[in-house]
Amino acid sequence: MRHRIAVVGSGPGGLAFARVLHRHGHPATVFERDPGPDARPPGGTLDLQEGLGQLALDKAGLLTEFQSLSRPEGQAMRILDTDGTVLRDWRPRPDDRAHPEIDRRHLRDLLLDPLDVQWGRSVTQVVPGPTGGAQIHFADGRQESFDLVVGADGAWSRTRPAVSPVTPHYTGVTSFETFLDDVDTRHPDLARLIGDGSVAAYGANRSVVAQRNSGGHVKVYAKFRAPLDWHTNLDLADVEAVRASLLALFDGWAAPVLDLLRHGTAFIHRPLYTLPVSHTWTHVPGVTLLGDAAHLMPPLGAGANLAMLEGAELAESIATGNGDLDEAVRAFEERMWARAGRWAQITTAGLERLVSPDPAEALAQFDAVQPS
Repeated sequence: MRHRIAVVGSGPGGLAFARVLHRHGHPATVFERDPGPDARPPGGTLDLQEGLGQLALDKAGLLTEFQSLSRPEGQAMRILDTDGTVLRDWRPRPDDRAHPEIDRRHLRDLLLDPLDVQWGRSVTQVVPGPTGGAQIHFADGRQESFDLVVGADGAWSRTRPAVSPVTPHYTGVTSFETFLDDVDTRHPDLARLIGDGSVAAYGANRSVVAQRNSGGHVKVYAKFRAPLDWHTNLDLADVEAVRASLLALFDGWAAPVLDLLRHGTAFIHRPLYTLPVSHTWTHVPGVTLLGDAAHLMPPLGAGANLAMLEGAELAESIATGNGDLDEAVRAFEERMWARAGRWAQITTAGLERLVSPDPAEALAQFDAVQPS
């Protein structure tokens, strides 16, 4: 019997789930609140790791296409002291494909191509059925029932309350994102500083990281420890006021690092939230979660990779299993919880080191994961 399956959210995890099901001839409907795929900026670049995100794409039959779109040179990483001294300068080998970069837009389009995505369908609630299955409630008042609803709807998931009362908590670290366009032409000195991949500078309880995307686009992230209400007297919609506040916060740092903030076009405030390291729930037939909806963790390269592999594995289990949908979901949740718990511990410890009172901790963190 063909199951009726819905995915809430069109991020990498939800699309990987739907795409692997599609490869096996099983349809799934993706509900996305955005009115269309280009309704908002898709975000920065992602490094997809062998054995995680790349394995998911292999299960979807898309690994070769990914390799033609990805940027192995984007694995390069340069670490600076706050005075601009180069402390580390890692560059990938020509054959290194351990975690090449790909723009989120390119990854989304790669996964999206044949899928049934219903845009502009904002979910307000998911209600499990009394004997299995679940009903989705939409903002327009409509309701639809499915045998399985997969919540891949991120940090503030509307699906999560169907299985867990837990909500994200603030980590104590806040972030501002800005960007530079046409960097090679407009800011050639900064382009050389960033190189083919990323450049980062770490000070006491704060950092600035710039990451090259394709097409001369660069994302810049300023992170620092602060109370959640630190900005009470700052108008976050005032670009120049935010810029001045950040430049004051990083006062005394090397001019090229500050130039990454001086030339930023706009600033997006992103306090960092996480779910508890070992977030699990009592299994609820008809509903499950994956990705940030299930295990929101610090943004240190694991989240999208885990979400994609989880989506691919769940889809594969459903498509190739014995037809017992609930049994496949139960087994998936057990595997997901164990793996996500390990990564949550790693990334939580990593954030503590990368935004630390002692900048040497950040350098030690990179030394521990980069090849010598």
